[in-house]
Amino acid sequence: MQADLPRRLAAEALGTAFLLAVVVGSGIMGESLAGGNTAIALLGNTLATGAILAVLILIFGPLSGAHFNPAVTLAFTLRGEMEKRTALAYVAVQLLGGLAGVLIAHAMFAEPLIQASLKVRTGPAQWLAEFVATFGLLAAIFGCLRFRAAAVPYAVGLYITAGYWFTASTSFANPAVTIARSFTDTFSGIRPLDAPAFIVVQLVGAITATLVFGWLLAPQALPAEAVEQAAE
Repeated sequence: MQADLPRRLAAEALGTAFLLAVVVGSGIMGESLAGGNTAIALLGNTLATGAILAVLILIFGPLSGAHFNPAVTLAFTLRGEMEKRTALAYVAVQLLGGLAGVLIAHAMFAEPLIQASLKVRTGPAQWLAEFVATFGLLAAIFGCLRFRAAAVPYAVGLYITAGYWFTASTSFANPAVTIARSFTDTFSGIRPLDAPAFIVVQLVGAITATLVFGWLLAPQALPAEAVEQAAE
């Protein structure tokens, strides 16, 4: 059973803040230690992000469902598993938590607190990558919830770990993360100008995954012959 709404919102805010602190902080650390080797910096960023996702879902999943992501919240709302007002509250605290996490990362590494990213991430290839990243993230969540719910934390962490490397965009797959990362001019940043297109395709990916897996994973009725045999 999930907690009451104030605790659920607190869990979403804390979880999203921790997520962004790790994404941005590990990006700063990775870049500073990699000696100019972008692959090594990305590897450090990847491992930290995938690991913290598993940990955060294990901590906060029983409280709020551990969305930390407006695209995930949208998907569960479309499935009729969240009220619209609750979903809006989730999104609001996810956005605030994400921004807080970026500020915390900046403070930990003695960076200017308020920044705007100059890192260009745009174009059809990047947009397709974000659609694929978000679609796959929801596939991992829905598939595990249907067949092996206890595996969700590990599936999500592993999927994002893979997504950092198989998508051209490094798998943001999260509007709150996208907005927050536009406020850091560090390794993990994205230009504010490029963020809206990412967010649009992320939401489209979430909607598409909800429709596809709503059909794919729906319980099937037994054929009439099987029903008759079971009744005998």
